[in-house]
Amino acid sequence: MATNRRVSRVAELIKREVSLMLLNGIKDDRVGTGMVSVTDVDVSGDLQHAKIYVSIYGTDEAKEETMAGLKSATGYVRSELGSRIRLRRTPEVIFLEDRSIERGNRVLSLLDKIKSEQKPELQIETQGEGE
Repeated sequence: MATNRRVSRVAELIKREVSLMLLNGIKDDRVGTGMVSVTDVDVSGDLQHAKIYVSIYGTDEAKEETMAGLKSATGYVRSELGSRIRLRRTPEVIFLEDRSIERGNRVLSLLDKIKSEQKPELQIETQGEGE
């Protein structure tokens, strides 16, 4: 079992290397369909499994194609990680879509909508108090 510090260091290394692979390493055309960025990497305590969370910007079709391309490239990504990062055993790689940015944008737009709906009511109340 690795220490928490080592697990987090390995996760950061994997995040950096996979981000570099997304820029110029993966040749699958499906991966280039949507704009892809690695948002987080979750490595198990024994360093045997790595969940790589990716955020994909684009249409739903582009997201599906990109995820299919990433899943087909897992073997390549794992072998590249094995050669770039010195570990006793290279972790199994799983790509997962991270929709937290979309959820955050939706929450912000809802808050803005509520704020804009409340402004007219506040103006009416303040005008009535001064008279």
